[in-house]
Amino acid sequence: MLQVARLAPDVLGDASDRVATFLLDQLADDGGARDRTGASDLYYTVFLLEGLVALRRDVPVERVRGFLTTFDDGGDLDLVHRTCLARCWATLPTGAPEPVRTRLAGHIGAHRAADGGFAPEPDAAHGTAYHAFLATGALEDLGAPPADAARIADAVAALANADGGFASRAGVPGATVPTTAAAVTLLRHLGAPAPKRATDWLLGCAHPEGGFRATPDAPIPDLLSTATALHALAGAHAPLAALREPTLDFIDTLWTGQAFCGNWTDDELDCEYAYYALLALGHLSLA
Repeated sequence: MLQVARLAPDVLGDASDRVATFLLDQLADDGGARDRTGASDLYYTVFLLEGLVALRRDVPVERVRGFLTTFDDGGDLDLVHRTCLARCWATLPTGAPEPVRTRLAGHIGAHRAADGGFAPEPDAAHGTAYHAFLATGALEDLGAPPADAARIADAVAALANADGGFASRAGVPGATVPTTAAAVTLLRHLGAPAPKRATDWLLGCAHPEGGFRATPDAPIPDLLSTATALHALAGAHAPLAALREPTLDFIDTLWTGQAFCGNWTDDELDCEYAYYALLALGHLSLA
């Protein structure tokens, strides 16, 4: 994802400086990125760091390192924030200290589900596509890729619906674009490409006025669905040329002069949507 996001400045041009300034303004005194309430949060820190890297700006390494060390090995965090801690450390030049890296990988590995995937709670019977995507990437960031990757792929593949979309977890009906995109991307990464009906389902969520909806019947497109759909479709070598101009127009409607809102009804800015705009624009620069 980050490699593609680095292409966004080719589309943004001079506006890249304004996005970089916005991201740096979200850095709190303690070295973490502010969430929408103004509190420092590991989740938003991932997007701040990767956004700066994508824009080819220097990362405030020492300030961020100080923030990350307050979480030690992530023992008190949930799985999502443990994976965020791993990703943040991987963005810094020195990475996590060895004892932290080993223990953090152990904490993440404890979320392996009985079906071979990863779940938000330890000792679960079934994993979710989202947590498998996060945990697999985090363990690779920590230099401890999960064993038996084929079982992860099988667990994720089992979440496919008959229409081609992917459910978030076993027994939960319905699919969303972010979940399906995570599943398609992870399956490709693990060497088990998703069926063509999954890419067809994603393409069916494209909005006539540009961008992607979270579900086929959602009323409006959003930036999260747009960025993740483009990433999954590009990885599957789906044709994107016809989507380029309307999607660029959609993203332009979210531009505030500083960064990007999440959708047409959202008027707040944060690091997450700034990064998703960079990811989407990176893919559109290649379409």
